[in-house]
Amino acid sequence: MEIQKTEVAKNPETDDTIETTKQNQSEEEVEHCDEQKQEEDELRSVLLSDIGDLPLTPPSATQVNFVSYFITDFTKPGHDQYIYRHANGLCVIGLAPTHIAFKDEGGITNIDFNVGKSDRSVLKVSGKRKKNAMRSESNTALCKVSTAKDSYIVRCCVKGSLLEVNERLIKQPQLLNSSADREGYIAIIMPTRPADWTKNKESLITLEEYKAKKEVSL
Repeated sequence: MEIQKTEVAKNPETDDTIETTKQNQSEEEVEHCDEQKQEEDELRSVLLSDIGDLPLTPPSATQVNFVSYFITDFTKPGHDQYIYRHANGLCVIGLAPTHIAFKDEGGITNIDFNVGKSDRSVLKVSGKRKKNAMRSESNTALCKVSTAKDSYIVRCCVKGSLLEVNERLIKQPQLLNSSADREGYIAIIMPTRPADWTKNKESLITLEEYKAKKEVSL
């Protein structure tokens, strides 16, 4: 018994539509691959820095967690101090590398927090409201550092509340010579209001401006 084969008539328009669809799908796949590769390249550039762009030494904790500001020749020539400001507003106060005290032979040998009308080292702040915190103006005396040659008054630099001083320096003043920007910090101050900090900031300079002004590399 012979089975007759029925030929299905080809529709040119249908064939063209199928061919166009395949071509569009192929183009979309290529485009998607290109986009995916571009995203991977961008992600790689973020996660894997060019070794030529990396610093010679990794950034310190201070550089990562604080914004560095400086005030130079504050009240007297050579009285240079730093203000490291944390994201929460706290300001760490200390002596800049170019402070005049470091130029004296032997460096700093003593620190005295008993200046003005009170001893800052007996300050005991407590609670969220920072009870007993001492109110300070930018030029309020914070302490006195002494060398074998002379003594120098260190200022608060920031208007706000003096929360604590680094009592460790009383027994280990040499920390000011060896690590003034870390263990040798002098005090922590919280600006009273955002407006106070904004006004204070006008008299400060950035790290880059400080390095250019004093011709130092940090």
